[in-house]
Amino acid sequence: MPELERVYRGAIVGLGGVARHAHLPAYLHYPEVRRRLRLVLAMDESPTVSPLEALALVHSRSALLARGPLDFVDICTPTATHLELATWALAQGFHVLCEKPVATSRAEASVIAAAAAAAQRVVVPCHQYRYNPAWRTLRRWLEEGRIGRWHLAQFEVHRPAADAATAVSGTPWRGQRCRGLGGVLLDHGTHLLYQLTDLAGLPRSVRAWTGRLRHPEYDVEDTAHLLLDFGDRAAVLLLTWAGHGRQNRIRFVGDRGAIEWSGGLLALEGDGRREVLDFTAQLDKSAYHAWFAELFAIFADAMDRGEGASHLADIARVATLLEACYRAAAQPGVPVPTPAITEPVQEVA
Repeated sequence: MPELERVYRGAIVGLGGVARHAHLPAYLHYPEVRRRLRLVLAMDESPTVSPLEALALVHSRSALLARGPLDFVDICTPTATHLELATWALAQGFHVLCEKPVATSRAEASVIAAAAAAAQRVVVPCHQYRYNPAWRTLRRWLEEGRIGRWHLAQFEVHRPAADAATAVSGTPWRGQRCRGLGGVLLDHGTHLLYQLTDLAGLPRSVRAWTGRLRHPEYDVEDTAHLLLDFGDRAAVLLLTWAGHGRQNRIRFVGDRGAIEWSGGLLALEGDGRREVLDFTAQLDKSAYHAWFAELFAIFADAMDRGEGASHLADIARVATLLEACYRAAAQPGVPVPTPAITEPVQEVA
């Protein structure tokens, strides 16, 4: 008889916008997720957070531990809490799924890797943009050589402000250094950086500029401009919370053509032909939970196999590049070499 699939019991930690609008729908509405991951508890330390139907809510870690055995926690809290919550959860013997970025430096990534090894548990980052259908098609076109060998990538993300999540007034937590640790570079930039490293690995060096153009009430950057040097390739990224409306644009240029993704349309021009695909419906925010459902299935598989090395390497690559970008932003115009992630890393005190 075939071996029965294991069902994992878990708790979601933090009930902000990404938990309510992306994670919870993925757990509740996708049979392939419900079959493997059973969410039994929610924890949010705010006493005023709105409760959920059919899911018990607690407000402290001690109450979470008292509710019975768990296999994993899903961390959906602001960035400043990720390192401490992830290492705490690992110390309790839980596997960890964590919103991005899990770590913001090589030192933090090293601490998480050591904690995961000691606990013999896996840590998986929420890098769900890999499962965006437009990105998957774009990446397939590149791998098939549809535009030849690409040499230039351009990414633009425009938003009028940081995502307010569930807040109704005041500065959103993403605009507060004490909660977000960084601004648009850390937030939107994380997704673009792992997408780029999937294609080209770590760059040789980065140049960066960050600043506040529109939101003086933020104490983090609302705009970032990056140049990533891969030697024979380059990537230019513009990320802003000072834009006019919401807009995404990605362009790859190769020696035989170009691919451009603007809004919901993905277009390929090469060898005298043009192909356009419309992903508007799949890219609406209401559809994001489908990407998380696929990620959650990968998390279940990682727990089955007890194999977390590739996910820890993913966390380390992003943390290494984020750290290099912020170092470069502190000295605009100066190229900052990207260290290899195999270099010794000093532990966090």
